[in-house]
Amino acid sequence: MPSQHDLPATPENMVWGYLDAATKPVLRVESGDTVALACVPAGGASTLPADRSLVPAECLAAIETLPQGPGAHFVTGPVFVRGAEPGDTLQVDILSVEPTMDWGWVAVLPLLGTLPDEFTEYETIHPRVDRARGVCRLPWGTELPLDPFFGVIGTAPPPEWGRVTTNVPRAFGGNMDNKELKPGATLFLPVFAEGALFYAGDGHGVQGDGEVCITALETGMKGAFRLTVRKDLRHRTPFAENATHLISIGIDEDLDDAAKQAVREMVREVCARTNLSRNQAYMLCSLAGDLRVTQTVDGNKGCHMLLAKRHL
Repeated sequence: MPSQHDLPATPENMVWGYLDAATKPVLRVESGDTVALACVPAGGASTLPADRSLVPAECLAAIETLPQGPGAHFVTGPVFVRGAEPGDTLQVDILSVEPTMDWGWVAVLPLLGTLPDEFTEYETIHPRVDRARGVCRLPWGTELPLDPFFGVIGTAPPPEWGRVTTNVPRAFGGNMDNKELKPGATLFLPVFAEGALFYAGDGHGVQGDGEVCITALETGMKGAFRLTVRKDLRHRTPFAENATHLISIGIDEDLDDAAKQAVREMVREVCARTNLSRNQAYMLCSLAGDLRVTQTVDGNKGCHMLLAKRHL
């Protein structure tokens, strides 16, 4: 029988700002097991509200005790999934996601965002989160409905890459900032290291496609993921789906090339699931696929395409 495991957001269960296949797993699970994990917000002490009584103890502990790598994100993990080998695919069923804090932060930061040269009056705000009502309230009074997800979900990078920043999404997933990866979605990630070494973090209370100023509503999050090794699939880049749509994911330094990858991967998947030719799948994507900008701020930019399964 599959088992349930819990990973609280404590320093011994997290790393800050880096991903590395050499990182010792904090948990070992069987294929098909469920892992419930929590994370603290990205950023460090400079992003916290002035009233430190609002800050959860685990957030302060992470900032005070963990050495920071080149990135901004606290990630929980890695989780070793027995049986996963390089070349396999890790199926990640996202079962639940919910905020754990009553505030989050949003910022305009130096040299970051989509328009770094135009926004140089740097500012951080701390919207309040009403978890009971499912909204956040911005300082100027606007309320936005929460739509929580984990901005960072991935497997370990290839061992030969060594230690890499959490900031830049790559073939292993990572900081994709894709708001479609929420409960009900299934994410397929390539495996580059033994055990897959799954991790998640970077809780987002709500985010628009693009994440244009560099942050979403950065906040604490908890969620549950079912991790299954798939030896019958050979994904080389992340791909996702939910009950109604296929979701192809393109990641590249050039936004045009990210868009091309998202289209290419959708064509490939449509052909794999149907008897359509590549030409026919390409035309279907043009008629019924919605190509969206995922984010434009993480070094490698992201595009994703949604195609309703009813059209297959």
